[in-house]
Amino acid sequence: MDGMRILYHLPLSPFSRKVRLALAEKRIPFELRLEKVWDQREEFLAMNPAGTVPVLAEENGLTICDSSAICEYLDEAYPDISLYGRTLAERAEVRRLVAWFDLKFGAEVTQNLVYERHLKRSMGRGNPDAANIRAGYAAIKPHLEHIGWLAESRTWLAGAHISLADFAAAAHLSVLDYANDVDWKYNDPAREWYARIKSRPAFRPLLTERVSGLTPPSHYDDLDF
Repeated sequence: MDGMRILYHLPLSPFSRKVRLALAEKRIPFELRLEKVWDQREEFLAMNPAGTVPVLAEENGLTICDSSAICEYLDEAYPDISLYGRTLAERAEVRRLVAWFDLKFGAEVTQNLVYERHLKRSMGRGNPDAANIRAGYAAIKPHLEHIGWLAESRTWLAGAHISLADFAAAAHLSVLDYANDVDWKYNDPAREWYARIKSRPAFRPLLTERVSGLTPPSHYDDLDF
């Protein structure tokens, strides 16, 4: 399974970033292809009728949609570096936290800030909703406290080893951090955990990437922020 694969993505999609981090951590080569989902290309919709990213297309014709399905596939196809843990208990905890960040954190924070402020208008879905933006800023502090508690209680968020739970959380936070929506003074343990994640080789491509029309804050690519 060492042929070239294509990952259809959006730069400010935390779900795309989660898959990119998983691929890079496992040292699996891949080619990035920007997919403007609002264009609703027929060729892309044929691969994923839901019209969402990420989508992983293998050279052998296999196409996998949805970030969690892609990451499960990668862990089964390339098991040498596991991102889910080895025991049933470890894998259950990783899945629980991935769902927490992708669903709860995503709905309460990422959707209310990144989507409303930076994506909604460009996707032709109207103007930002000020009430949703306020809700996003209100929700981020308790979520950072939760991350900080996990980081203080364990070596990594889900336990003794780095896992997809860390990459799911970091994917959401990296998008928010790019948009300068994270006040890292809220919680030192959360900031220290994120600094460790930023220092991993898998994270470096995200730190050098830039989005047209949006400049990140100076601390975004600083490993000692």
